[in-house]
Amino acid sequence: MQPQIIILKEGTENSQGRSQLISNINACQVVMDSVRTTLGPRGMDKMIVDGRGKATISNDGATIVKLLDVVHPAAKTIVNIAKSQDAEVGDGTTSVVLLAGEFLKQCKSFIDEGVHPQVIIKSYRKATHLAVDRINEIAIKIKKDDPNEQRELLEKCAATTLSSKLIANQKSFFSKMVVNAVMLLDELLPLNMIGIKKVQGGALEDSMLVSGVAFKKTFSYAGFEMQPKKYTNPKIALLNIELELKAERDNAEIRVDNVEEYQKVVDAEWNILYDKLEKLHLCGARVILSKLPIGDVATQYFADRDMFCAGRVPDEDLRRTMKACGGAILSTVNNVTDSVLGTCESFEEQQIGGERFNFFNGCSNAKTCTILLRGGAEQFIEETERSLHDAIMIVRRAIKNDAVVAGGGAIEMELSKYLRDYSRTIAGKEQLLISAMAKALEIIPRQLCDNAGFDATNILNKLRQKHAQGEKWYGVDINNEDIADNFAACVWEPAVVKINALVAASEAACVILSVDETIKAPKSQGGGGSGPPVPGGRRGMGRPH
Repeated sequence: MQPQIIILKEGTENSQGRSQLISNINACQVVMDSVRTTLGPRGMDKMIVDGRGKATISNDGATIVKLLDVVHPAAKTIVNIAKSQDAEVGDGTTSVVLLAGEFLKQCKSFIDEGVHPQVIIKSYRKATHLAVDRINEIAIKIKKDDPNEQRELLEKCAATTLSSKLIANQKSFFSKMVVNAVMLLDELLPLNMIGIKKVQGGALEDSMLVSGVAFKKTFSYAGFEMQPKKYTNPKIALLNIELELKAERDNAEIRVDNVEEYQKVVDAEWNILYDKLEKLHLCGARVILSKLPIGDVATQYFADRDMFCAGRVPDEDLRRTMKACGGAILSTVNNVTDSVLGTCESFEEQQIGGERFNFFNGCSNAKTCTILLRGGAEQFIEETERSLHDAIMIVRRAIKNDAVVAGGGAIEMELSKYLRDYSRTIAGKEQLLISAMAKALEIIPRQLCDNAGFDATNILNKLRQKHAQGEKWYGVDINNEDIADNFAACVWEPAVVKINALVAASEAACVILSVDETIKAPKSQGGGGSGPPVPGGRRGMGRPH
């Protein structure tokens, strides 16, 4: 008898073969089931409470799977594709999790029957390639020549995204706001140039878009209230300089022989500060913003000269102000010329709810904007911010990729019909597997029906009939519990959303299917050794690990 050879450390878990593959698929389906009910306009929300007791209410797939803190290694793949869909496209995060879970569910029976995973992977990759080609073939290209037509398209794409969010009732108001915000950016469409500020109180419709910069009033010293709060065509200095007297360091030591010498040290410090303030006054700037603190002496000095100042301005806001008003962030006050100062048509401090905000309006080269969100509960405003983030991402994508498809399960049904028809033209196991993927694509319209409380079987039968007759844009009509031409109903989504979701879901399914063995190392214990921990937390005798 051969002696047993032990290679792995004691306590290592090792599972392989068909059972562990089925176990991985089951784990992924648990993640899928956790977000299944959030899909579509009638999707429910999830409340997730973290370890510190903070509650988050959301129906955004990526937000939910991030907060779930999944520890199963295979299920983490599903979490990662939701994150990648959120970062790449912004919307379709729930769809991508559902598709990946359903692809795995459909092939589970084949694995039980002994079909090799590599055969399944090959078929899935082929089917994905065919599906992506089909989307590109039938997607409707939008003419960019007509700005009104393009704007209409973008608003419809934003409204489709918002229809499944908490703010669906205000989607026409917010879709216009989102499109206006993205249109204000430069051709690179940087996301960080759209600032979203949340102010509790008021109604959702009180939210507004500032075509420039608005940020919350920073910490201020005595004398601040004497400063003017409104200017027309002011020059703006953006600083990275501290304008206050430094406190002596605890371990600093200056030896002086008499009081006059000490007075000279104090005077020198005051003179340095006053010299900086005088130069700022003489350069003609009326509004002074600094990333570092502006002290009480400086605040009073500026108030006496009818100048406005704000210290400790967040770096992000200072950069957006620079983008909007021009100028540069200065690290010295010497030789300040007009070329490094910003300007805007009007500067004003206004009260918004319980907060005071500084507004820079009519900026000369505004390539940035700020959305001020109003609303009741803190969780509600946070979910509104997440919803707007998705809509902004979709509008950015739609500008860059001008092809759109119909949403509401229409494109999935068309792809399902296309793959099913194709599978009948080939022989062998591939026929069954591509047909299985075609069936898996029906999860999207089926789940839309289930979440709205409709009879999914009846509606899917109607959809299959319409698509077989060549009506490729027919999808679920949530409002009338029926089917409808979703392209005519303006339920539009950028084609890139569907392509990205399909490719990511297929890749995730293939990754999980290609794993045939899971080796889990034992958890390291606090004592450093592999034995039981020593009482008192000290290492045992012997060489420390």
